[in-house]
Amino acid sequence: MNDIVVFPVMVLAGALLGAAFFGGLWWTVQRGLSSNRPVLWFFGSTLLRTAVVVAGFYFIGRGDWRKTALCLAGFLVARVVVTQLTKRGTHAP
Repeated sequence: MNDIVVFPVMVLAGALLGAAFFGGLWWTVQRGLSSNRPVLWFFGSTLLRTAVVVAGFYFIGRGDWRKTALCLAGFLVARVVVTQLTKRGTHAP
């Protein structure tokens, strides 16, 4: 397939993995802080999120470092976006 098509798809796939990872982290913190057993939430979530992301990188990259690097770039962009979307307001109304 043409690199002009493949490379943006790799970035998008990385962004989706990042959104799932960091969105899941935010959701876990919200649930874990109000839970009677937060260790289960945090430990289980960490295992699940990490397994999904590692498997995603493995299947998306397919041994090509350029694809893996582009996927990582999308992952990092998603980190910034999710962080901005989930920030609590620091200014008083």
